[in-house]
Amino acid sequence: MKIRILIIMLGVTLLASCSSFVSNNTGKQAQSSSLMSFLYPNEESRVKHVPEIPVLQLPVKVGLAFVPSSNWQRDGLHGKDQVELLENVKQSFLKYDYIDRIEIIPSEYLTGGEGFATLEQVGRLYDVDVMALVSYDQVTQSLENNAALLYWTIVGMYVIPGNENTVQTFVDTAVFDIKSKKLLFRAPGVSKLEERTTAIGIDDTLTEKSLEGFGIAVQDMSTNLDAELARFKTRVKEEKIAKVEHREGYSGGSLNFYCLILLCLVLFRKITVR
Repeated sequence: MKIRILIIMLGVTLLASCSSFVSNNTGKQAQSSSLMSFLYPNEESRVKHVPEIPVLQLPVKVGLAFVPSSNWQRDGLHGKDQVELLENVKQSFLKYDYIDRIEIIPSEYLTGGEGFATLEQVGRLYDVDVMALVSYDQVTQSLENNAALLYWTIVGMYVIPGNENTVQTFVDTAVFDIKSKKLLFRAPGVSKLEERTTAIGIDDTLTEKSLEGFGIAVQDMSTNLDAELARFKTRVKEEKIAKVEHREGYSGGSLNFYCLILLCLVLFRKITVR
C-alpha cells in the first residue's frame, strides 16, 4: 500500500513538472549586462577617481552603445535588436541643439575590452566625446499552475495553459564624458509582462515577451532620458557641473539664430517707420 502511494505521489510530481521536459526555460532565468563590471573590471580599476569637472565642446558628439552581456555569446540581445532599440534612444538626443551627432556603436566594439581605456579607443574610432552606455537586467520566470496537472497527455501540453510566465526588464542609460571619466547623468526604464501559456508554447512566448519587454523598458527610459537631457542644460548653467566651450562655427544653437532674425525684423521695422 505504501509503495502504491509512493508511486502515485511520484507520478503526480512528474506530471506537475512536465513543462521542464519540453522547455529549458522553466523556472527563473536571467540575462544582464553590468555597467560597473565593464567600467571597473578589477580592484585596481576601482581606485577612487579624483573628481574633475568635464570640459564639453558644443555641439557634443555622442556615442551610443549597449554594454555587452556578461554571457553575451549564449544569450542577450542580438545585434539587430540592439540597433533597433538604440534608434529609439537616439531620438531623445536629436531634438537638442547642443548635440552635434549621435553614433550608434555595435556592442561588439566593446566586447573583450574593459574599462575606460576601451571607451577612449572607441571614442577615437568614432570621433565622439561622450558615451551613452545602456545596461540591462532581464529576469524571466515560468512556473506551473494547478492546470499543469492536465499535462499528463500530449494533447494537454498543447492546449492546457498550465504555465504562468513573467518577464521583468530593467534598462539604464549612463552618459559619461570620455576624457574626464565623469558621469554626467543617467536615466532608467522598466517593464513587466505576464502571460499564461501551454507547456509547448513556453519558449516562443518568452522569446517574444523578452524582446517586447526590452522595447517597453527602452521607451520608458527614453522618456526619462529626454527629461534628463533637458535638465542637463540647466544644470550646466546653474550648478556648474561642466565647463562649456564652443566649436568653431557654433554659436549656441537655433535659439540664437531665431533671436537674430527677430532682431533684424525689429531694426527693419524701425527703418521703415522713419
